[in-house]
Amino acid sequence: MANEPSKQLLHLVFGGELERLDDTTFKDLGKLDIVGIYPNYASAYAAWRAKAQQTVDNAQQRYFIVHLHRLLDPDAVVQPPR
Repeated sequence: MANEPSKQLLHLVFGGELERLDDTTFKDLGKLDIVGIYPNYASAYAAWRAKAQQTVDNAQQRYFIVHLHRLLDPDAVVQPPR
C-alpha cells in the first residue's frame, strides 16, 4: 500500500476583483486571473497563498480554491490521508 499512487484530486485556483467585500460577485469576468489547476489541495493552497500575498494591498482582489474533484464526482467519498 505504501507504493500506491495518491488519488488525483483536482483543484482550481482563480481570483479577481470583487464588486463588494461582503459578496463574491466579480467586477469584470473578463479580468479573472486563472492561476491554474492542481493535483491536490496542498499544491493548490500554496498557489492560492502566493497569489493572495501578492495582492494584499488590494482588499477587493480575492482568490479562491475550487474543489473540481467534487464537481466531477460528487458521490465519491474522499478518505483522509493516513
